[in-house]
Amino acid sequence: MSIFKRFRKDKSGATAIEYGLIAALISVALIGGASTLGNAISTQFDHVSQKLNCSNAKDKC
Repeated sequence: MSIFKRFRKDKSGATAIEYGLIAALISVALIGGASTLGNAISTQFDHVSQKLNCSNAKDKC
C-alpha cells in the first residue's frame, strides 16, 4: 500500500510533461518567427536584386 501512496505523491512526471509542453510552445514560436523573418528578408533581397538589374539595364524600370 505504501507504494501506491508514494506513486500518488510523486509529481516529477507531471513536471517533466509541463517542461516538455513549454519547450514545444517555445519551439513553435521560434519556427513561426524564423519563417516570418525569412520571408521578409527574401522580399528585401528580391527588391535589391530588381534595383541592381534596373541599374545594369540602363533603362527605366
